[in-house]
Amino acid sequence: MYCVLLVAYSLMAADRYLFPVLAPDIRRNFGFSLANTGLLSTIFTLGLGIGGLPTGYLLSRFSRKAVMMTGIAVFSGGIGLTAKAVGFWTMLLCLAASGIGMAMLATSMFALAASYFFRYRAAAIGSVNACYGIGGFYGPRLASLLLVSYGTWRAAMLGFGFFGFVMIALIALSVRPWFSETHRAVQARAADGGASTLLNRNTILLVVLNVIEGLAMYGYLGMYPTYLREALHHSPREAGSVLSWYGVGALLSIFGGWFGDRFSPRLVMASGFLGTAVLGYLFFHSSDSLVAADLMTFVFGVFASTILYVNLAGYHVKALRSSLASRGSGMFVTSLYGSSAVAGYLMGALVDHAGGVASRGAWLFAGNIQIVCLSLVGAALALALRPKEMAL
Repeated sequence: MYCVLLVAYSLMAADRYLFPVLAPDIRRNFGFSLANTGLLSTIFTLGLGIGGLPTGYLLSRFSRKAVMMTGIAVFSGGIGLTAKAVGFWTMLLCLAASGIGMAMLATSMFALAASYFFRYRAAAIGSVNACYGIGGFYGPRLASLLLVSYGTWRAAMLGFGFFGFVMIALIALSVRPWFSETHRAVQARAADGGASTLLNRNTILLVVLNVIEGLAMYGYLGMYPTYLREALHHSPREAGSVLSWYGVGALLSIFGGWFGDRFSPRLVMASGFLGTAVLGYLFFHSSDSLVAADLMTFVFGVFASTILYVNLAGYHVKALRSSLASRGSGMFVTSLYGSSAVAGYLMGALVDHAGGVASRGAWLFAGNIQIVCLSLVGAALALALRPKEMAL
């Protein structure tokens, strides 16, 4: 049953990569500007940010299975309806709505994994994030295959939308309530630590760390391919190949979760942010070699996704009592993706301020501020966490 849900999560991850692959064809079809096309490529993160916290409250009132299936219906329907969009605003609405559905599935999956596998919460959440890497691997390839086979970008949108409704039927038939609605964590321990309110030191610090992580991670994900193409003059295929190595780094997420379960949150978070700071510096100061870019992107995926993303999600659950686990997951999704929605815009504004897209010095300036400096701030703040106040 858990594997069925992981397959559904990998489909959600694949959907995130769908629009960027098809963006040139959609842009030519509608005559969108480059800026508007870029906004459409990342607007789903706004939906993720909006949907996370409300989903936490929905999970306290409805079954996880129902919320998951509703989320899949929303993001798959949003993706499928983009094929019928008649202009920029209708497409924007469909893609933003798909992000809300993604938030519903992601929040539900994090809460379920942390509750059922309560002794290894972060590792369980790592297994969820590993499926993000799998979806990021097959999503762009399947989208390209559908585009070439049918000669239209609409085929890929409709195909992925259809796959989502197939998963809803599979979940309805195979996932039993005793698994999806498990309260093992509550039954196993009446009170093993964790705050009884969302307004506590650890949760507040983790929300700030989420914002930093969202700005640094999506500043890279959203703009590094543009740097490779515009400043270093690599081809689109080369830039896309470099970016795919981030997903390979995310495949190690189970080990990242094990690391988070075994060691102090202070050590885990501080080391993760220090790693992203070093990589953020190297991205714009090292050689122009694609092999070096591949390696750095893979390592960045390990630090940003495998260590930071997985354990931020896990610590949000550990910082609270079991009865608040769903709301903790919602806070994680909302705060991280809320900042992610403006990460690309911020990086682009910094580059424009420092000299423009073709200036390598401008990219050095932007990378140093948004990735390096913010990550160093995150490492310092991580030292203020109080592990003793978290759940065992």
